[in-house]
Amino acid sequence: MRFKYEDLEVWQLAKKLINLVYENTAVFPNEEIFNLTSQIRRSAISCCLNIAEGSGRNAAKDFSRFIRISIGSLLETDTCLKIAIDLRYLNQETYDNKFDELIAELYFKLIKLDKTLSDKNYNSSISIN
Repeated sequence: MRFKYEDLEVWQLAKKLINLVYENTAVFPNEEIFNLTSQIRRSAISCCLNIAEGSGRNAAKDFSRFIRISIGSLLETDTCLKIAIDLRYLNQETYDNKFDELIAELYFKLIKLDKTLSDKNYNSSISIN
C-alpha cells in the first residue's frame, strides 16, 4: 500500500536526512550511543514521522501543526549535528557537504508547506485527504 505522504517532497527529503544521520552517527563514540547519537537519530526520525502523521489528519490546520513540530525536530537535528562538530565527532566539511544544503532545503520547503496549509483560501477550498 502506498500512502499520500510518500509523494510529498518534504517527506522524501526527511527520509534522506535520516539515512545520512544514521550513516554519519555510526562512527560516533560508543559512550554517546544513549546520548547525542540517540538524540540526533530520534530528532531526524521525528521530523519525518510528523510529516507522515500530519498528512493523515482531516484538516489542513491539524496538518500544519504537525509540520511546525517537524520544523522543530529538524532544527533540533541541526543543533545536535553542530554540537557533534564542536565535540569533534563530525567534521565541518562533512556537515557542509552532506547536511547543510539538505537541511536548508527541507526547512524552507516545510515553511512553505506550513504557509500553504495555513492559508484561509486553501483551507476553505481543498481537503488534504
